[in-house]
Amino acid sequence: MIPPWYTVGLLSSLVWGMLLRPLPAGALCLSDLSATIEAIANRPELRHARLGLQVETLTGETILSREGDRFFVPASTLKLLTTAAVLTEFGSEYTLRTSVLSRHQDDGTTLLEVIGQGDPSFNQADLTALSRQLQEQGIRRVNGLYGNDHAFPGPTVNPNWEWEDVQAGYGAPANALILNENEIGLSLIPQAIGEPLQIVWDDPSQRLNWAIENHSTTVAVGEPEFVSVGRDLGHPVLQISGQLIAGTDPETTSIAVPNPGEVFLEAFRSSLIKQGIEVQGTRLTSVATDDWTELAAVESPRLADLLTTTNQDSNNIYAEALLKQLGRQTVASTDTTVTGIQWAIATLADLGVDPEAIVMVDGSGLARKNLITPEAMVDVLQGMAQSPYASVYRDSLAIAGVSGTLRNRLRESPAAGRLYGKSGAISRNFALAGYLQPEEAPPLVFSLFLNNINESGRVARPIIDEIVLHIFALESCRLPMSVSTSPHNG
Repeated sequence: MIPPWYTVGLLSSLVWGMLLRPLPAGALCLSDLSATIEAIANRPELRHARLGLQVETLTGETILSREGDRFFVPASTLKLLTTAAVLTEFGSEYTLRTSVLSRHQDDGTTLLEVIGQGDPSFNQADLTALSRQLQEQGIRRVNGLYGNDHAFPGPTVNPNWEWEDVQAGYGAPANALILNENEIGLSLIPQAIGEPLQIVWDDPSQRLNWAIENHSTTVAVGEPEFVSVGRDLGHPVLQISGQLIAGTDPETTSIAVPNPGEVFLEAFRSSLIKQGIEVQGTRLTSVATDDWTELAAVESPRLADLLTTTNQDSNNIYAEALLKQLGRQTVASTDTTVTGIQWAIATLADLGVDPEAIVMVDGSGLARKNLITPEAMVDVLQGMAQSPYASVYRDSLAIAGVSGTLRNRLRESPAAGRLYGKSGAISRNFALAGYLQPEEAPPLVFSLFLNNINESGRVARPIIDEIVLHIFALESCRLPMSVSTSPHNG
């Protein structure tokens, strides 16, 4: 089914080139846009950076291309590829099931095994729901609690991620038994001047599981503020450094759980005990066979909802877990990330995307080794615009000035509410891609990459937004439909 927003764009693109009207103030013809983009690319702050841009209509007519066939680091816009492939393969109603199987032994004892399918949304409330289901079925004593964390063969942490990323909550490992996104939330609270920052755990019980190395301090007004939160790779040691001004608001952060399967199983044991169920022992292994019976289960939200969290909130563990769902289709897979990428690229090829224009090493875009051309990113968006899931896919994206990671961008601008897209930012590489509905032109698809810029997001994002507004200001003129620019920098 072709969605209404696509149909409108198709009709308007047919007549766009024939329209002649006076240009309103601020409107741009294509030749004006090309010159404007080049002027931006040659600004001093972009002297050593690379700017890639592809703008097309939904029907595939190229409006403007700047290094459209060159590789760029996509950052989190790579999630557009992962979610497109997963939605195409599984459909919008697909769900993930976390189940508990039981076996009553001949000696009267009871064994339980919880089996995960990598539901990234699974949280403490779901754990409580499983425990209550078991309590309601008369389970009062468990002689052995097992955790099956084997749905995702291969590393839980992507080997292409950097050390600073795997420590942080946004770089949490993706395993089969995920709980609370495999991250632990913290607040760092300034105290009296000269005293260490107070550490407050979102889950106070976590405090007992960690040793703390707190080298932070509270400083006076006028001093710089900075904090660093990390953890030991092999041991549960929390490392805090930096300083905050006395009397200021707390700094919130999170760290990745180093042993997520074990943490899940221990949390399940505690949940069962709260329901009055005695648990004698736990073990992270698989023991269930065909003669075991399912006693409890929790279904994830449907895939359409999981994609919204993935794209609007740019949630990394959601993207990684969903990519691994693709990899699970290869029965003999020894690494579901690798096979998931193979499935994703094959699926995208069926949508019309050139596999040679993609280098994909994870599902979230956290790895710096991911590469894509602006043309290929636009092809992904165009392919999904013609998909039966076009509306589901578009609705999973953030809206400029309204929702998700774009809620504070382009606010109070003409493009607010008229750009559905995905942003990306990682180590001096920034990106934005999506669907844009200008006021005086047909719906457009664009991808914009700003790589190797030695500036912060405070500089890079306004430049990207400025370019988007220039694209938004396109007006019908008696001009060729396509413009390809020749970059003069980088």
